[in-house]
Amino acid sequence: MMTLIHLRSATTSLVARTDGDALPVVLHWGSRLPDGVGEDELVAAIRQVVTHSSSDEPMSRRLLPLGVDGWRLRPALAGSAADGTRFAPRFRTTRVDSDETTLRVEAQDPDAGLAVVLTQVIHPDGLLEMATEVRNSGETAYRLDACEASVPIPMEAVEILDLTGRWCGERAPQRLPLGMGTWIRECRHGRTGHDAPLALCVGDPGFGFRHGRVWALHLMWSGDSRLYAERSPVGRAQLGAGELLAAGEVVLDPGATYTAPPVLAAYSDRGLDGISAAFHGYVRARASHPRTPRPVLLNTWEAVYFDHRLDVLTALADRAADAGIERFVLDDGWFGSRRNDSRGLGDWVVSEEVWPDGLTPLIDHVRSRGMDFGIWVEPEMANPDSDLVRAHPEWVLHVPGREPMLWRRQRVIDLADSDCFAHILERLDTLLSDYAIAFVKWDHNRDLVDAAHDGRPAVRAQTLAAYALFDELRRRHPGVDFETCASGGGRVDLGILARTDRLWASDTIDALERQRINLWTSLVVPPELIGSHIGGPHTHTTGRNASFAMRAASAVFWHMGVEWNVSSLTDGELVMLRTAIEWHKAHRSLLHSGDVVRIDTPDRPLIVHGVVAGDRSEAVFSVARLRTEVVEGGGHLRLDGLDPAASYAVSPAFLGEVPSTQQLSWPEWVAHPGTRISGAVLMTMGLALPNLHPEQAILIHLRRD
Repeated sequence: MMTLIHLRSATTSLVARTDGDALPVVLHWGSRLPDGVGEDELVAAIRQVVTHSSSDEPMSRRLLPLGVDGWRLRPALAGSAADGTRFAPRFRTTRVDSDETTLRVEAQDPDAGLAVVLTQVIHPDGLLEMATEVRNSGETAYRLDACEASVPIPMEAVEILDLTGRWCGERAPQRLPLGMGTWIRECRHGRTGHDAPLALCVGDPGFGFRHGRVWALHLMWSGDSRLYAERSPVGRAQLGAGELLAAGEVVLDPGATYTAPPVLAAYSDRGLDGISAAFHGYVRARASHPRTPRPVLLNTWEAVYFDHRLDVLTALADRAADAGIERFVLDDGWFGSRRNDSRGLGDWVVSEEVWPDGLTPLIDHVRSRGMDFGIWVEPEMANPDSDLVRAHPEWVLHVPGREPMLWRRQRVIDLADSDCFAHILERLDTLLSDYAIAFVKWDHNRDLVDAAHDGRPAVRAQTLAAYALFDELRRRHPGVDFETCASGGGRVDLGILARTDRLWASDTIDALERQRINLWTSLVVPPELIGSHIGGPHTHTTGRNASFAMRAASAVFWHMGVEWNVSSLTDGELVMLRTAIEWHKAHRSLLHSGDVVRIDTPDRPLIVHGVVAGDRSEAVFSVARLRTEVVEGGGHLRLDGLDPAASYAVSPAFLGEVPSTQQLSWPEWVAHPGTRISGAVLMTMGLALPNLHPEQAILIHLRRD
């Protein structure tokens, strides 16, 4: 007996049907179908013809597509026994459970000695979460080479958008046509990587932020990964993702189970902003998502680097408090022999040389000024010149018989070693127990090269051990916020963000670079989890000088921070900084809960993004000019996401400094703040812009009556 299965949210549907004892056939993933749709009409609408030089029945796309079923695109599962057998399982369903949001299928192949559990869940904002478990039910070991999840997409989805990048240049978008064949993105860094795609998006030709159909995938995993999009002349196309396994990395003993990292799929008929809405809704609904206002923080790194003197740091804390900062974070250099980046990493004991009385005097001073205290650690790495490595060279991740490659004068420690794991856990637990620490900046400053545990590939084991370390520390210290940093944005994914409260999107604080980096990070990650700081006028990573208006505009939408030697500020600079921080605090409930709106400006050097309240009562937009252009005057910009029936008071938001322009007069809404304009006009005719100088930004605030 065949049964129609229809998972649905307000915007999306996954439709499948049972097929005897074979795995269910997927009929549709994408736009929401009516509740009353029937199996006969669906099959009649989409059943493909039988062509020459093909199987005698139309190709079926099953929940776990495999070559044994005639599937000629990438299969979801690959592996075999040591002798090459058990390579082509044909699974038979033993149980199917479903309701309007969840499908769970159990299946097995006794001859191949394999069993699978497939779970599909549609979340309220439309995100599809796919989970796969593979169990070795046979009597001999089974080597698993790949276990991936995928969704069908229509053949007319012919344009790819994904992200790439480098250190200090993360999340750069790239577009290309999806022809016949496979586009594969593989990340082999042992961490997510600065060049990670974040989300692999495929859609209608020319899709943008606010228009076009788009299908997208994200892998919730912080190790090696594979994402792919493919179209085939057989008339099928799909998006897929999974953990990238090294040869022999996963060998399942009899009775053992492999649980694949979850794959998240999103569909939108309103461009990339609809994709973001699905991801943001999913992330914000998680129990672990921060529910309190995100404190404005000061990080000491670019202020003092390794100069850890109590008088220097207390003066910095005083000035930070005067600016309205709420959290003071002590960066690298507080522990062991760590006076520079060549030694001491791994020795998580407060340095008696630098802090003879411990960290308490600094922490007490910081807290007396109304701020809480945070600290930097890098628990997964160690310098060869450290007490840890000298005492336990066997705790370094390495292939037996050879020295592992140095990277930033660091080695990776083997967290899969139970003794090593216990030692690091004890050191960090002691640190968080002994001191009033509210925030941990957790860094990860190198790729994993030659990563092996007990002579076997170990990226997976290392990633799971890092997860376990985060999880246990959070269990023991539930009031502590954790930030993920990996030489900036080298470990940005929803796997690590399930265990952290903030991500450091890039090591560059260059305001111009951060306009792009933050914008594209928010494709998947909501603004309140993206750390972005106001730096000093000169950025050492790019050599660029930037106005305060631009630097502030690039920080206030996100989890705002400051990375600037504020003790050296003039009184005027302090007033500007305090003004920007006060504005952020006054608006962060909107900025950190509203709908992200991004405006396409394909022929102009502008980045335009904003946040609109869920009830459309208020909005803030940022307009940043990146360089000069041929257009004379600011032109007009259509804003989106507003209530067309509402009247809005439109005003500029100057964050302590008026941006520089080339003009004789301001637009009406700037010259007369509070000018009333209807949402319909703003969304159709648009708003006149000032003629900003290059590398300048202005904020637009709208409030409904």
